[in-house]
Amino acid sequence: MTSQNHLMRTMGKQIFINICKIPLLLLFLYMFICSLDILSSAFQLAGGKVAGDIFKDNAVLSNPVAGLVVGILVTVLVQSSSTSTSIVVSLVSSGLLDVGSAIPIIMGSNIGTSVTNTIVALMQAGEREEFKRAFAGATVHDCFNWLSVLVLLPLEAITGVMRLTSGAVVESFNLVSGENGPELLKVITEPLTKRIIQLDKTVIVGIATGQEVLRNKSLIKVWCQTRIMIQENFSILSSENSTVQNAEKCTHLFVETGLSDLSVGLILLASSLLVLCTCLLLLVKFLNSLLQGQVAKAIQKIINSDFPFPFGWLTGYLAILVGAGMTFVVQSSSVFTSAITPLIGIGVISIERAYPLTLGSNIGTTTTAILAALASPGDKLAAAFQVALCHFIFNVLGILLWYPVPLSRLPIRMARFLGERTAKYRWFAVLYLILCFLLLPSIVFALSMAGWKVVVGICVPCVAVLLCIVVVNRLQLQNPHLLPWWLQTWDHLPLWMHSLKPMDKIITRVTLCCRKTRNNDQSHTSLEDLPQLTECEAEKNLAPLSQNGPSFIYGYETETGAVFDSLNGKSSRL
Repeated sequence: MTSQNHLMRTMGKQIFINICKIPLLLLFLYMFICSLDILSSAFQLAGGKVAGDIFKDNAVLSNPVAGLVVGILVTVLVQSSSTSTSIVVSLVSSGLLDVGSAIPIIMGSNIGTSVTNTIVALMQAGEREEFKRAFAGATVHDCFNWLSVLVLLPLEAITGVMRLTSGAVVESFNLVSGENGPELLKVITEPLTKRIIQLDKTVIVGIATGQEVLRNKSLIKVWCQTRIMIQENFSILSSENSTVQNAEKCTHLFVETGLSDLSVGLILLASSLLVLCTCLLLLVKFLNSLLQGQVAKAIQKIINSDFPFPFGWLTGYLAILVGAGMTFVVQSSSVFTSAITPLIGIGVISIERAYPLTLGSNIGTTTTAILAALASPGDKLAAAFQVALCHFIFNVLGILLWYPVPLSRLPIRMARFLGERTAKYRWFAVLYLILCFLLLPSIVFALSMAGWKVVVGICVPCVAVLLCIVVVNRLQLQNPHLLPWWLQTWDHLPLWMHSLKPMDKIITRVTLCCRKTRNNDQSHTSLEDLPQLTECEAEKNLAPLSQNGPSFIYGYETETGAVFDSLNGKSSRL
């Protein structure tokens, strides 16, 4: 009887603790979403005017490849696809840019907005398996966008299918300006974020449209409300007989700061990243503690299971609708995909289920843009609606390409491969971010400046070689006998041409040297002074420590998850 009472008290205590964790979990989720908003503002302060300058050169934007790269770089700079899209709408409505030139920029903004959840995945690098799943779940969005662009950008350049379709839809409707769509999430987050920073985004749009007078104006909003004063003796309101006066000053932290936009942006960038990382780590910790045992298994079964036969194929499409609906509610695809990334990492959501949710998120963010376009003034309504429709059509065509047939779901396989690479070499995640979102777009942009012949002459052979390598790798794994002997393996090539081990060895050496410098004042013996071990010796000596996950010793892979200091008898993770 006593043991039963003790068991009941223990269970009651555990239930009470778990119930108390739920409000904390919601608080951390709220702070996480707010930090994403502040992070976007920080990027706009740091790079918003540069983004406006990039959009100024309309001759460059007439090149589809250059337009695509501009869309990527600008969205990465301002961390907001809605901001880059609003600039495009202003350029189109003012006649500085035609819809055909705007479509590649919209495609680029679709790619650029996926960088946020990839950054969030880096916060789970502490645990290899979690990092592997989280990074795969985040990059499935990137892979879908890149593959869609590789197919649809040439198709649009040749046929103009999206421009013609969206134009026909716009002409068939009698469009009338309406009210702004509901911003449900901002009602909750703005009471906090508006106390920290408020931005005047019209400055970026003005610079992009050539208003040089705005170049020296700060993005930090000082006056939050203005009123129009009508001069006496005039009965007709016009720009000549009315003046705008400041009515109410803003109350955020930086309203009267003497710091430059760049300084404020860097301060907010550092603080928002700190809050983001802290909240994400606490979210993962709390979720792990709540979703244990039978509870975790039940939730995973509900989320990842399919409908009974013969309706199993409908499950993915329902997930697309759920992703679209949730994104419409939170008004941001970045927020939604970033929120499910830690759930993918801890294994609650599988990548097969995350993929349709992400596709739905792409659709949801375009419906938000369509509602925002319908609220545009009369002179901008048609242009804004057509640009938003092009964004919607692009994502629908991408889903038709890469989802209905299971064999066509290449983004899942590509994301799994990237997840495995990052689990084995964690520095690969940072290299991937720099390469895909900064270095590669910048190189392509530079080539596009030389003309489309140069772009085609360099990019087409590179893509062809890459595709050949992928095909050969596939055949090496499945049907090597179909290949000539010199293609059945890459072992005859230098190691750096077919393996990341040489680069990993260099990075590991640099990491160990940094540790050695940092620990000079301590009495530990440096790992550099230990005798070099062969791979077999290292594996034999370190077998008792752990059997889970690869790691590194002097740049070599072992079967343990630690670097071992044999003199001190301790292990430490890289």
